Amino acid sequence: MEHHPESCQDVLALLSDYVDFELPLADCGEVEKHLAGCAACLEFVESLRRTIALCRAYAPRTMPAPLSDRARSELESAWRKMLAAREHPAAK
Repeated sequence: MEHHPESCQDVLALLSDYVDFELPLADCGEVEKHLAGCAACLEFVESLRRTIALCRAYAPRTMPAPLSDRARSELESAWRKMLAAREHPAAK
């Protein structure tokens, strides 16, 4: 199925397939034609490509240590306080 992007919204709908090299060549040409004339969409595509590259390159060197009992208790206490504040906003 061929798409002919005529607007930024049309291009954005095709970007996932475009950056994954899954868009048919004819459609790629249409997207690239739009990108050549639309700085905002081009900037968005470049940002998306950088984000994907960073995600693929991310490899933590070590796993984080488990939470200590004290840290876990403090997090649970803060969470319960946050829930209580949502249920009773005036009781902050």
